[in-house]
Amino acid sequence: MHPTLTVVVPSYNAEGWLERCVDSLLIGETDIEILIVNDGSTDGTGDMADRYEAAHPGIVRAIHKPNGGHGSTINVGIDVARGRYLKVVDADDWVDGEAFATLLATLRGFSGDQELDLVLSNFVYEKVGRRRKRAVRYRNVLPQGRVFGWDEVGRFRTGQFLMMHSLVYRTGLLRESGLRLPEHTFYVDNLYVYQPLLHVTSMYYLDVDLYRYFIGRPDQSVNEAVMIRRIDQQLKVNRLLMDVEVSPYEVAPALYKYLLHHLQVVCVISSTMLLRSGRDEDFARKVALWQDLHFDDPEVYRQLKRGALGRIVHLPGKPGRKATVAAYRGASWALQLN
Repeated sequence: MHPTLTVVVPSYNAEGWLERCVDSLLIGETDIEILIVNDGSTDGTGDMADRYEAAHPGIVRAIHKPNGGHGSTINVGIDVARGRYLKVVDADDWVDGEAFATLLATLRGFSGDQELDLVLSNFVYEKVGRRRKRAVRYRNVLPQGRVFGWDEVGRFRTGQFLMMHSLVYRTGLLRESGLRLPEHTFYVDNLYVYQPLLHVTSMYYLDVDLYRYFIGRPDQSVNEAVMIRRIDQQLKVNRLLMDVEVSPYEVAPALYKYLLHHLQVVCVISSTMLLRSGRDEDFARKVALWQDLHFDDPEVYRQLKRGALGRIVHLPGKPGRKATVAAYRGASWALQLN
């Protein structure tokens, strides 16, 4: 019998965090599968994974692989998952136990002809040094307590978007979508959100603060200085999103609007990091990014550039660049981004 849910735990040198993560998933349920994917760690992560597998046979599986990056661990998880649904929980994050139990009970209620494509829930920024935590919720956008389609999805706010932390996909849908995340590349979670959404028709919103997103450490991939150093990887993902073929005539209007919104957020982050570096060559790369978007799809370019976020990153001259960076810093502080 297949488990209800597979949780993929991408793990690289995570011995300081892994116990908190896995323990939060072990809440006495038997119809779950926890895949600890050890991505070539050089610390004690692999040994910890083996101990969890020995202590919880049939529930925890330790998978050891050469280092290939975050995307490669998710690819492996999708390939070997036995659960009807799949969620990714990074090794340095964790879940709320009560909310997780509610999620499992909800998923059990859908099977056979009633299987869902996607379950959405809330996540909380567990930011280092912040006593007051910010939760990202979707009450203003999504119907609650019932199955719905794209025709009932509302408008996302400027600073509101879906993240990997929000999503539980049907495992079969992930495979049917053909999703393969690039290896040795950070920021692939945007692709994990973006591409499979094109195949989603049925959804359910569970209004619980499930995922705890641990953020604010200086070595984290979303740290601003780290993002500037890894800007090539951010741009790679950005361009892969631009390459996803989306036609307003072939998808639901609400889905098309959301995909534009998500692409705009990623383009603005890329542009801001390029401006933040202060290097002339990075300013040229920012210009080239938007030129390529204009060449690929003039209508998408027009809509993204005229939006509130798009206008901010196109303020003219050096004063405009400074204003863009200042706006980004203000938004990062208010939204508890890193």
